[in-house]
Amino acid sequence: MTPALLLAAYLLGSIPTSYVVGRAARGIDLREHGSGNLGATNAFRVLGWRLAVPVLLVDVAKGWAPAHLFPLWDGQSAPEWALAYGAAAVLGHVFSVWVGFRGGKGVATGAGVFLALAPAALLAGVVVWVVLVWATRIVSVASIAAALVVPVAVLLTQGAGPVLGLAIALALFVLYSHRANVRRLLRGEEHRLGRNAGGIR
Repeated sequence: MTPALLLAAYLLGSIPTSYVVGRAARGIDLREHGSGNLGATNAFRVLGWRLAVPVLLVDVAKGWAPAHLFPLWDGQSAPEWALAYGAAAVLGHVFSVWVGFRGGKGVATGAGVFLALAPAALLAGVVVWVVLVWATRIVSVASIAAALVVPVAVLLTQGAGPVLGLAIALALFVLYSHRANVRRLLRGEEHRLGRNAGGIR
């Protein structure tokens, strides 16, 4: 693991995709609309699905590329290297240096990391996410549940090891980053898809 590639992973993760798309397509700062979050969910809520889908895909790629490609460039096969690069990308997404260290909640970029390291476990998480979004229309519920399912799926498919450690750490991080959502859920005030929360169409 080289410091230069670790920094590159963080900077790549820091690219504020939804901010760039919001500025370019609608001339708005997404931090001032909807939930104020720079993730794909708020992009969907404010900008609509046509602009949110590219945001989602790029955010996933920001996690996949460092976890999959950077170890190849280093010539290293140990999973710890891929984990370090992936974790740096997730931290960059959540604490983006380009927009005052405000970003998304790390779900899509974390998914990209597990697409590279544990695709079967990620598939389990995606299935849970889709089912719960369809059933509840509450993305935060689906994201938290999916993040909790991934470590279980990693344990079942790969056993104990560094990837499981990262899965547990990211699950806890997702819980922490969704703490405001949990408070709104407890009050019955959480946003549901289909309800415009300050959206601009």
